[in-house]
Amino acid sequence: MDTELGLRERKKIATKTALHEAAMRLAVADGYDTVTVEAIADAAGVSRRTFSNYFTGKEEALLHGDSTRLASLLDSVEARPAEESAWPALRAGTDLVLAELQRRHLQRRDSGTDAGPGWLTRARLIRSHPALLAEQVATYASCERALAEEIERRLPGHRSTSRARVVAACFLAALRVGIQTWLDQPGDLTLRQCVDRALAEAGENFG
Repeated sequence: MDTELGLRERKKIATKTALHEAAMRLAVADGYDTVTVEAIADAAGVSRRTFSNYFTGKEEALLHGDSTRLASLLDSVEARPAEESAWPALRAGTDLVLAELQRRHLQRRDSGTDAGPGWLTRARLIRSHPALLAEQVATYASCERALAEEIERRLPGHRSTSRARVVAACFLAALRVGIQTWLDQPGDLTLRQCVDRALAEAGENFG
């Protein structure tokens, strides 16, 4: 039974990823406004009904990559040693996610399978459309609540829900600033360098 459930879950993940990748390819090639749910489903080789089982609309499908990375970030922070304080755990978790993102990028490039739009192109697509930005804000807000719960467990002395929420909000804001800086600058700095700088400046009062 465990094996069956494992295979079923992997199939769901594969279908969700295929829909996300199809949505991104179409949005980059044809423009976000022209993309339809039907076109995404056709490109992924599934029915319109199957699409609806996974996503509420094309915005959610396009933001699936962000959701996946934020879920990985939360998992990485939760896996840090229990005695580690909040901000160092957040920094270490971010390092792991960025390293994995870079590893997958290099793996796809070296294998010749990375034919879809790159992460930079994807990020700029999202930033250029208000509907996608609104969906991204909702995605980050959902992660912020879960992250605050983990942060609260790592606060020294008397735990404070409000402080945990402040730390989570500041961390995610700094993360977004780092990413936006990387998108705006001409390529002199890597994504990791931009994120590290933003988190270092934000974390001066949370270390």
